[in-house]
Amino acid sequence: MGKIKVVAIRDLGPQFVKNSHKMVGQDGAFSIPLKNNKTLWFFGDTLIGQRKPEESLWYVDGIAVGAKDMSGKGTIDKMLNNTGLILPDQDVEKELLDYQYILNSDGNLKTLLPLLKNENHDEIRVWCQHGVFLNGKIYLSFIKVKMIPQSDIVKESKDGLALPVNFDIIGSGLAVGDLDNWNFKRIFYNDTDILWKKHEPHFGSAIFPDYKEQKLYFYGVFMDNNSVQNCHVARVDFDKIEELDSYEYLISQKPEWSDDIKKAIPIFHGAPSEVSISFNSHLNCYLAVHSWITTKRIVARTAPNPWGPWSEETIIYEIKEKFEKIKYPRLIYAGKEHPELSKNNGKTIYLTYIEFEEYFPHLIEITFE
Repeated sequence: MGKIKVVAIRDLGPQFVKNSHKMVGQDGAFSIPLKNNKTLWFFGDTLIGQRKPEESLWYVDGIAVGAKDMSGKGTIDKMLNNTGLILPDQDVEKELLDYQYILNSDGNLKTLLPLLKNENHDEIRVWCQHGVFLNGKIYLSFIKVKMIPQSDIVKESKDGLALPVNFDIIGSGLAVGDLDNWNFKRIFYNDTDILWKKHEPHFGSAIFPDYKEQKLYFYGVFMDNNSVQNCHVARVDFDKIEELDSYEYLISQKPEWSDDIKKAIPIFHGAPSEVSISFNSHLNCYLAVHSWITTKRIVARTAPNPWGPWSEETIIYEIKEKFEKIKYPRLIYAGKEHPELSKNNGKTIYLTYIEFEEYFPHLIEITFE
């Protein structure tokens, strides 16, 4: 199994900035291989409108945007909880230029997982996680959150630096749709679309299909009682992805699996809610990439199997300070690899991260020894 050693780095900058839809920011940026050498990129909160030079997206007239939908606030025309685009296979030179957003019939960006009738747009958001294209269907993983009123955020701030927006996680789930009309239906279990609850790992942060075993490995992160972010892994047969009772969870590194999620053990720690898992042929091992909590470091780990055992983290990129004059704690997150962009069997990989002020997927090229 190869050792991680970075020999070259290229910063390719924020992506999808040049678009014709007045899209001025979006996060998440999960990539899901489809067919015919195309990939779906799945995003979280997407802002339509304009930016004011030298001003934060997250403050309007000096006031934090808070929990409510940002549509119509300041220079933001519309906030969409999640969106997607199709990226054909392409070589990455300086940026990703060949892409097409998924649109409604009116030509505007389409929300792939819209809110349900009982979900208040000022309280609930449905954000992207990963997904998988399987048997002609596409499954999208999502995380549902409840926004926290700004007055509560300020009260909880210990140092006077409060984030301009914050949330509580309700849980994660799955939706299924097709490539013809991009309409998705959430999968319900016992009358709820939350398959993995608040105090369980939020599976779907990454989904790795093992075509030899015909199994899907689901990765999910959960913060323990000591405020440590721990990643767990579950698996399910390809043809049982919609059956929650068919999932089994890793309970020991032997490995042993159980259908009792309460017995699930963490496979590594320090990952926020987003992570990527791939098999890297150059390193001849499985590769996990994630932000180190919400710091400027992005790390990688290796393992001989999709379940592990996983190595300790190795820093592969450190983000340079860019936005110094901000009113809240610096927030960098969503570090992950996009394996379909890799070159030379994974010797060169591409990852993205989100800096909350920049608020575009920022692309980095990493070359290993």
